[in-house]
Amino acid sequence: MRVLVIDNEANIRASLVQMIANFCDGISELYEADGVATGLIKMAEINPDLVFLDVELDDGTGMDLLLKLKQINFHLIFITAHNKYAIDAFKFSATDFLLKPIEPDELIEAVNKVKQQLKNKYLSEQLQVMQQSLNRMANKEKKIVLKDSSSIYFVNVNDIVRCESAGQYTEFYLADTKRIVISKSLKEYEELLTPYGFIRPHHSHLINVNRILRFDKINGGSLVMETLEEIPVSHRKKAEILQILDNL
Repeated sequence: MRVLVIDNEANIRASLVQMIANFCDGISELYEADGVATGLIKMAEINPDLVFLDVELDDGTGMDLLLKLKQINFHLIFITAHNKYAIDAFKFSATDFLLKPIEPDELIEAVNKVKQQLKNKYLSEQLQVMQQSLNRMANKEKKIVLKDSSSIYFVNVNDIVRCESAGQYTEFYLADTKRIVISKSLKEYEELLTPYGFIRPHHSHLINVNRILRFDKINGGSLVMETLEEIPVSHRKKAEILQILDNL
């Protein structure tokens, strides 16, 4: 996440930059500016994800800076010593509003709020891409070729219920209960099948969303397929999977 701090007081600006570096994870780039003019230049250069913006600057106000922009395409946290600016801050859809002197726990909470919003935006974009892919494939009966040691199979993608990793092999489980073992990794098939509505809820499993029967919340969560097989959902993937299911 690229972060820009705009404050006209050098010591306060340096202190906030140091606090962000010390207490906030996930910050890849950290920049500074001291006013409206320098802030606009720096924003054009770096395209920040998050801007900490002081309300009162030497060459104008934070609101003056925002009004010069064609669009606000970053997350915004206002910083000021005066509570009276809070209403103006939220007119600009600021994520948060921090009063000086800024406390570390308040800073961490504000940055975490931004990180969650960025994560949700990323998931939403992923879902949009996936839905577009599903729509493109809806009227096509895609087939893939699977070769094991004795046969070559021509399989309709939607007949695949799930795939499971078995070391360097991948096990395919079909709707007719047939099982085919292929000497390729699950990762290769994930890249091939993701555009056709397959998701990976767990490092060992790749499943067809069109073959999901239900989601069970017990024991951390699992997906029950049409074949009544239960597929675990990893804790790391749970939020993403639930959002995908909500959009089906």
